[in-house]
Amino acid sequence: MAQLDTIAANAATWTQITDADATAITFQNQAGINMLLKGTTDATAPTTPDGAIIYPPFMGERNVTITDLFPEPSGVDRLWVYFAAGPGSVMVSHA
Repeated sequence: MAQLDTIAANAATWTQITDADATAITFQNQAGINMLLKGTTDATAPTTPDGAIIYPPFMGERNVTITDLFPEPSGVDRLWVYFAAGPGSVMVSHA
């Protein structure tokens, strides 16, 4: 399902930013704190930060394929964010 939204995320909680399987995405960390980004192969939330990418405040990606971000494990099609230092928000657009 296509999506264009700003997603609020609670502190210290993995929040899914894809609302369905996705192949390409644009997103921006809109918080003034670092954001972790992690991919999964289904709608099960990550349990550790292992393998996550750190995005500083106001940084993100423009029309990148999810497999470019996470080539392993094979089949990653969901993305999750985690704000350790407080709540945050992320702009997301995907088809």
